[in-house]
Amino acid sequence: MRLSLVTRFSALVGTLLTVGIGIALTLDHFLPGQPLLAAGLCLAGVIPIAIITVRSQVQPILSLFRALEGTVTSYRDGDFSFSLHWPQDDELADLIRAHNELGHVLREQRRDLVQRELLLDTMVQNTPVAMLLVADAPQRARTIVYANLAARQLLADGRKLEGHALRDLLAQASPALGEALERGGDGLFTAGEGEDEQVYHLARSHFSLNGRRHELLLLRHLTAELRRQEVQTWKKVIRVISHELNNSLAPLTSLAHSGAELVRRGQTERLPQILETIGERTRHLESFILGYARFAKLPTPRLQPCAWARFVERLASQVRFRVVGDLPAEPALVDPAQLEQALLNLLKNAHESGSPPDAVELQVRRLQDLLRIEVFDRGSGMSEAVLTNALVPFYSTKRSGTGLGLALSREIAEAHGGRILLSNRDGGGLAVTLILPAS
Repeated sequence: MRLSLVTRFSALVGTLLTVGIGIALTLDHFLPGQPLLAAGLCLAGVIPIAIITVRSQVQPILSLFRALEGTVTSYRDGDFSFSLHWPQDDELADLIRAHNELGHVLREQRRDLVQRELLLDTMVQNTPVAMLLVADAPQRARTIVYANLAARQLLADGRKLEGHALRDLLAQASPALGEALERGGDGLFTAGEGEDEQVYHLARSHFSLNGRRHELLLLRHLTAELRRQEVQTWKKVIRVISHELNNSLAPLTSLAHSGAELVRRGQTERLPQILETIGERTRHLESFILGYARFAKLPTPRLQPCAWARFVERLASQVRFRVVGDLPAEPALVDPAQLEQALLNLLKNAHESGSPPDAVELQVRRLQDLLRIEVFDRGSGMSEAVLTNALVPFYSTKRSGTGLGLALSREIAEAHGGRILLSNRDGGGLAVTLILPAS
């Protein structure tokens, strides 16, 4: 049966009052005419009984409060292993039950947190990426807060790095690492020379930890991966070139044999046609090789002011298109020859897409610090698979295509610090966007 604290203490007070009244009536009966003596004897008997009774009821509650204080202190110290028990079925039992449930939740959370920390530490320690956590401070006082196994192996032959100054570590490491850190930002750098040359990628980020600024340095060894990619690229290049050479040389061999046979028979009337076909295939092969050479030998852009009116006029003399909107009044700081080559590739692709010639458009806009150059057509557009691979070198959907036009345009855009985007247009066709820095 559940008895609340109010009911229990009300019953206690009522019992004490009943006992006091009973004692008072009894004394009044035995001591008639002496009310003060009866009252004094009554108080002398009731007060000790009341004190003992109340103390017996309050003492367990006080002990419970002390236990609660102790468990709260333990919780503050991170120890959630305690639980309490209260034998009565009252409000204090509800409090203890809630307290024990809180402890259970905190224990579960602590256990899950420890498991996640163990998992994270295992992953961080076993990742091949070298990780250094450095406390942000003046350059000479920057200390290493954390280093995983890969960082220890790479920079200190497996020794612990925590607590060491970053400048002392850099003094013993490759000078290329120090130069990469001084440059700031992310990027690749090369350490070693000749056969010992190694390529690394440095990534860095800043964040606050315990109220202090920290920097996380990530060093990834890319030599083996880059070499594998290089081999795959060379295989692809050789495969594409071999395919194109075979497509050109096999007909040439056949035509040369046919011409020699006709000469031997004295039937020379077909020789002009055979020689014209040989010349056409030779010119195609020459164009193919020159396309690869231009892609492989793209120089660093030589930036100079370029007036848009004259640039677009020169472009229009080589390929047909329509200008949409007004050209920017401010000249662009670009390499005119390279930008012209990129836009010629895009405009020729637009004409080859099946678009009506009048629907090939060029739009140039300046948006704050960016140049947005767009080429539009109303051709067949691109499927999702083609959009994904269109900018990859050597990828082409044309039977006689080299797959270098869009790749060369992307190379030129990225060399200028920009990028290229492809998207299908509503109503059909393709939009190719070059985004370049305005200055």
